[in-house]
Amino acid sequence: MSQVETLIHARWIIPVVPDNLVLEHHALAIDEGRIVAILPSAQADQQFQAKTVHRLDHHALIPGLVNSHTHAAMSLMRGLADDLHLMDWLNNHIWPAEAKWVSPEFVYEGTQLAIAEMIRGGTTCFNDMYFFPEQTARAADHAGMRARVSLIMIDFPSAYAGNADEYLRKGLELHDQLHHHPLVGCAFGPHAPYTVSDAPLQRIVTLAEELDLQIQMHVHETAHEVAEAANTSGKRPIERLKNLGLLSPRLQAVHMTQLTDEEIELIAKNRVHVVHCPESNLKLASGFCPVDKLIKAGINVALGTDGAASNNDLDLFGEMRMAALLAKAVSGDASALPAATALRVATLNGAKALGLETEIGSLQVGKWADVVAVHMESIETQPIYHPVSQLVYATGRDKVRDVWVAGRHLLKDGLLTTLDEQSLIQKAGQWRARIQPSQ
Repeated sequence: MSQVETLIHARWIIPVVPDNLVLEHHALAIDEGRIVAILPSAQADQQFQAKTVHRLDHHALIPGLVNSHTHAAMSLMRGLADDLHLMDWLNNHIWPAEAKWVSPEFVYEGTQLAIAEMIRGGTTCFNDMYFFPEQTARAADHAGMRARVSLIMIDFPSAYAGNADEYLRKGLELHDQLHHHPLVGCAFGPHAPYTVSDAPLQRIVTLAEELDLQIQMHVHETAHEVAEAANTSGKRPIERLKNLGLLSPRLQAVHMTQLTDEEIELIAKNRVHVVHCPESNLKLASGFCPVDKLIKAGINVALGTDGAASNNDLDLFGEMRMAALLAKAVSGDASALPAATALRVATLNGAKALGLETEIGSLQVGKWADVVAVHMESIETQPIYHPVSQLVYATGRDKVRDVWVAGRHLLKDGLLTTLDEQSLIQKAGQWRARIQPSQ
């Protein structure tokens, strides 16, 4: 018999590739953090001897969810300024609060809170855009979470950096530090077309090519943003980004609620990734991302939550269901974004957007064992005709019982193994007491 570290038996394994494949009574064999075999349970017991064996007879195993766009530390601003228009929310509430409170301590502790929430909800990888990205990386490393930290760039000074040169210098220093980290890597993170001028964007394009890094950016988030750009420059933001050389497979364009058919053709031609944030877009009344049109055009669509300050949670199960329902309503087609595609958007498509599709996003031999076990034996999920549909439309993050990242057990029977839940709740309360009097 072959020796492996872990053997996970499950009622169902849903590998995501190919679509709608459901393996019944199968097992995952994991060794040195990677999947070494997927095979029937009876055969697994004969072939492998494992140090640890899990028998999850009422669970479905799926790849870890990939949250392709977050502002994790903003979990400490959850509920701070609700029910406002985006620019009012940003200009009059969020940016002033950030100017007063954002610090290395804020980012580290806020990110820890966010990571705990994401792990408990089945997310095993996230792409973050925020100040003090070294603290985000530190928090992910401590928790054993997979992450891509975007090296933030804006034109105006912040507590993190004073100008474009300093943002870039600090970002590149962090990239050098994380270059060989097994779980945490970098991308460039110019905030948005309306907050970053041409010269820094051109430098980012050049550096992204040199360093082989992705670029994440808020693009066409609202009609107001697009109209303002057209009025002041005569160009819609996507046209400007095209002229600057940003439209490429490196770009993760977040939100994209305002798109013409011609712009969809343009981003398809340039193989730009789109990160869809349905609940944040709805809450801020930003508009509807035309997901069905994008997918039909061959564009890779991933899924993100945005920050908890504008969502107000980091629940990819909720986003997955909302994305599927919205796609149907917006397109007028009930067959748009079926369950299997929605699950792919939340897993493999996210991995592809982050440049990680050969490593995570599906349960396949050779990939990292980023795995989630979802309990399916409950009133809310019965009867089960189609496990994939049930995962998207009937389950939720409360059904997540176990989570592994690179074979490491980060959530065990609903309990965090690398983070102290009570300590995080206490620290969140301390931040609320500090921030609330200033509001």
